[in-house]
Amino acid sequence: MPRTPTPPDPAEFDAVISYVAGEAARYVESVADRDVRDPKAEEIAASFDGSLPEDGIGARAALEELVAAVDGAVHSAGPKYFHFVNGGVTPAALGADWLTSTLDQNTGAWVSTPLSAHLEHVALAWLQDLFGLADPSTEPWGGVLTSGATMANFVALACARRWWGLQHGVDVDEAGLAGLPAVPVFGSGYVHPSDVKALAMLGLGRAPVRKLARDGVGRLDLDALERELAALDGAPSIVIGSAGEVNAGDSDPLDAMADLAERYGAWFHVDGAFGLFAALTPRTEHLVEGVERADSAIADGHKWLNVPYDCGFAFVKDPSLQIRVFGSGAAYLPALDDPKTDWGYMGPEMSRRARSFDVWATLRAYGRSGYRAIVERHLDLAQHLAERVDEAPDLERLADVPLNIVCFRFRPQGVPDERLDDLNRALAQAVIDDGRVFFGSTVYDGTVAFRPAPVNWRNRTEDIDLIVDVTRELGARLVEA
Repeated sequence: MPRTPTPPDPAEFDAVISYVAGEAARYVESVADRDVRDPKAEEIAASFDGSLPEDGIGARAALEELVAAVDGAVHSAGPKYFHFVNGGVTPAALGADWLTSTLDQNTGAWVSTPLSAHLEHVALAWLQDLFGLADPSTEPWGGVLTSGATMANFVALACARRWWGLQHGVDVDEAGLAGLPAVPVFGSGYVHPSDVKALAMLGLGRAPVRKLARDGVGRLDLDALERELAALDGAPSIVIGSAGEVNAGDSDPLDAMADLAERYGAWFHVDGAFGLFAALTPRTEHLVEGVERADSAIADGHKWLNVPYDCGFAFVKDPSLQIRVFGSGAAYLPALDDPKTDWGYMGPEMSRRARSFDVWATLRAYGRSGYRAIVERHLDLAQHLAERVDEAPDLERLADVPLNIVCFRFRPQGVPDERLDDLNRALAQAVIDDGRVFFGSTVYDGTVAFRPAPVNWRNRTEDIDLIVDVTRELGARLVEA
């Protein structure tokens, strides 16, 4: 007979927690040795199609169905996944995330969860210290934990929009943008699509974004930026700097951009989804020199911090802007002048997962030195991959490796240049279909290429070697076909 508990039986918790803990432990133990993608991944996913059941099967049975399908997941938490700059999950962050779901806190209002609300303050302060944005001797920035870089950019650029409106004497969060000119937005060719998406969601549009690149790679034309800012004749604008360009890990000259933003009265925003972590080691801190002079900055937690999806950080130098943008009101909600921080008034989400548990726990567990070691380990792995690429007669590195991304392509002898882009696109798909290691293609300076990025704390030298070995093996098969 079908089991239809209504409501769910509290006794199910013991069985479910014990079962899932055991399966999770087995998965964590095996993930490093798994192929990243099963050839039947799409078939396994499609096996869940069907109509809503009239009668349920119970918690344990439902979870057993999911566990049986784990092979159909892409094992992005493992060390052989190098696509999209995905981190893994540290043990401390995983434990905290389980606790987060167990306690089920909504951090929208302080009164509903003082613990996770206060931990968000602590986590943001620690992150600012980690990235060199603020220290005990300086005024702390504002900020908020978000679902990722896109919403972090949304928060920061929403504050920039408010600031811009106030320069025109208009409270745009009350009156809207009607009657105001387009907001001038400038950056290099490195400006990330999430910045452009955030600007579009904010009603500022994609079209006003001016990408001032001096070459096909996208490097900033600093002289052109100064000409554009000077031509505004004192009118306010937004300048976006990028820390950690997505194809090769380069960064804009943030210090020079900050100089221009100060000189011409622009809001300076830095998108450092993974590149902000360059601040953690003397080997790369020059890549983010000047970020402390920004008006806002962002980074991802589910990249180099290695906490579970989803997590991002928005930092705003003037925290008073946030509540004027995101504050809300109703008789049952906290007052806008509540002396305690109501995080639902500091970002777009009124209902919010307690992301502070994961962030606080992993920083408390491993500290500054632990994360410096993770970053430096990935810098070493990236250099190892670059050396392997340079040694291979059928591979070509296309860029320097300032951070953790290695941009290269397959270039075997005898294949005409005009066929190389198609060959590398086909090779990227072959790598994904093969599943032993996982990365995709991009376009760098007009050339189809690969951009694997070690950022998972589990990454090992043998995983890096697998990138080269699988690329050459599958590439040779495509040439012979």
